Parts: sequence; structure tokens; C-alpha cells
Amino acid sequence: MRVLCLAVAAMIAALAQPVQAQGRDAILVGEVSQHEVLVRQGFTGTQLLLYGAIIDPASRRSDGDYDIVVILRGPTEAIQIREKQRFAGIWINAENTSFRSVPSFYALASSAPVRSMVDQRTAAIYEFGLDYLQLSPTGSIDQEQYDRFTLGLVDLRQRMGLFQQNEGGVSITEDVLYQARIDLPSNVVVGRYVAETFAIRDGRVIASASSEVQVRKEGFDRVVAEQSQRNAFAYGLLAVALSVFMGWAAGRLFALV
Repeated sequence: MRVLCLAVAAMIAALAQPVQAQGRDAILVGEVSQHEVLVRQGFTGTQLLLYGAIIDPASRRSDGDYDIVVILRGPTEAIQIREKQRFAGIWINAENTSFRSVPSFYALASSAPVRSMVDQRTAAIYEFGLDYLQLSPTGSIDQEQYDRFTLGLVDLRQRMGLFQQNEGGVSITEDVLYQARIDLPSNVVVGRYVAETFAIRDGRVIASASSEVQVRKEGFDRVVAEQSQRNAFAYGLLAVALSVFMGWAAGRLFALV
């Protein structure tokens, strides 16, 4: 099994697309099962396999004394969050805040709990986990308000399947090969996704690698998405006209029944 893993590691290093790697202690080779995800009508989501190998540059093998963290990030976006409050028996908008750069998708998988691998400073630098995301609020905001809105945003996106954290989701075979599976839900945003892999030893990142995944619409959904961006005004008029027509048609239909 050890010989087989080393052979597979050599094949990955030879065949994988070039990746960015750093660190003198080890060479990290990372890959992803799909570099393109097509979102067609009826798309129900898919699963990506992030895999690779870590080897010592001198001996061409690994000593196994490391942990792995993989992160898949979607395109960032600016969003505004409004807080609801109950007033006179109804829910109304209360405080709100805006964030400049929120990842549309974030998923982390690791071979061990993050807190057991690195300290809080390192986790914050590399954004190892939902507790350490840097969301960059616009304008001035106090820490209590920032924490409250951040927790609400993370909770909402977790329930939507867009934020994920699976500590223990990375398996390492024969101290050489690693793999992790990340689910992309049906409501993912199209764009460029970055899959990052980090090798950790003695509380510090010793090597890293990255790959890209393009998520794009295909077929009729792609045409609609492109037209909504290229001809936003005409698209809006068409949407309003279609809504009015469908309402009129439904009224006429029910009048005849």
C-alpha cells in the first residue's frame, strides 16, 4: 500500500496542472476533480473531490507529521444585512449594515479540529473556519454590532448550504495522499472558485497549493443570465410585462371557470 501511494503521488505531481506552492519543508501538490461545473436547468448540485499529495523534496516521501486544511471559496460580493425586530405585533426592519467582500460560497474541510492545529492568530490570517472570516464592513461599526450581524449572516448561509465547515473531513492515506469532498448546492453563484490546500506542521503552515474551478450557466439559463447583465433595462421591462401578462391571463382563466 505504501508503494502504491508513493506511485500515485508521483503521478499526481507529474500530471496535475501547475499550482502555487510554498514552503521549504515540503512540496504540496493539489488537484480538484472538476475544473468546470455547468449549471443547467434542473441542476441539483454536485460534489467536488479535492485531492493531492505532500512529499519531502529530498526523500520524495512524507514523514506523516502534518495536517491538511482545504478551503473552497466562491466569488466575493457586497451585501447589505437588515435586522428584523418585532413592533406592535409585526416584524419591521431595524438596524442594518453592509459588507464589502463576503464570499458567495465558503467550505472548509480539515484532517483535525482547527483549534488543535494552529493558534487563533494563524487561523485568522488564513481564515481557517467560519469563526475567522474577514467580512470587511463598510463604514464605522462597533464590535458588538459586527459580531451580531456576522453571526446572523453565517447562520443564514449555513442553512442555505453556502457556508460549510467539516473538521475531520480530510482523510490522509499512508501519510502521503489526502482527499476531501465538498458539496456544491444548487443555489451556488456562478463565477471563479478557488480551491486552496494548506499543509500544517507544529502550528504553522509549511506549504500551500491552489486550483481554480469555473462555475457557469449553460443553455437557456445562461442566455437569461447574460441578457440580465448586458441589457438590464430591457430585461427589467420584459420581466414586468411578462408578470402583467401572466396576471391578466390567470384572471381571465379563472373568470371562465
